[in-house]
Amino acid sequence: MSLTRFIVPILAFLAALADSQLRLNVTAIGAANGVSTLECWEVDSPFHTSSDSATKGASVAILGNVSTLTWAVMPPGHVDQHNTPYNQQVHMSLPAAGRPFANYCRWVVLLKGFGQITLPHDNTTGAYITGGEFGVIFAADTSDVSCDGHISTNIGSTEFVSLMISTQDGTVPEHEILHTGPCVAEEMAGWRMG
Repeated sequence: MSLTRFIVPILAFLAALADSQLRLNVTAIGAANGVSTLECWEVDSPFHTSSDSATKGASVAILGNVSTLTWAVMPPGHVDQHNTPYNQQVHMSLPAAGRPFANYCRWVVLLKGFGQITLPHDNTTGAYITGGEFGVIFAADTSDVSCDGHISTNIGSTEFVSLMISTQDGTVPEHEILHTGPCVAEEMAGWRMG
């Protein structure tokens, strides 16, 4: 019997096991005790090898269904107060269908720029987000769970370009909170191929 006959299935099994255990870590803006929090989440949807013709052979993770996709370009120095008390008052005066995007759970993918996320009630915690492969966050601090929201600031010298992707029905992906505070680079680099 050939040794290859035994080694190939074992290697395939180990590769499949490693592939099934790999999960996306992402900085998230959650909420606890009625205020927004920064957290490092491990999303429960594992990466797997795609058999879809468009992505065949790629490692993919299904992150959920979406309802709205928005392309946003913000100038240098732009400050956006997501779900802060002032915005809550203005937003709640509108009919539900007309309420702004900030009232929905969403993925934000920063494509270009350098941003900072801060919390109005906590000046000791913040997250810096750079455009590119590590520019993914999840915002779940809607007005029904947080009374103060968060503040996003474009602190770079160029425009801030992002995709904001609302989840269908405000769904928050299944996840484990790894720790409070944003993820660090080492926690987000695990999914990389090389």
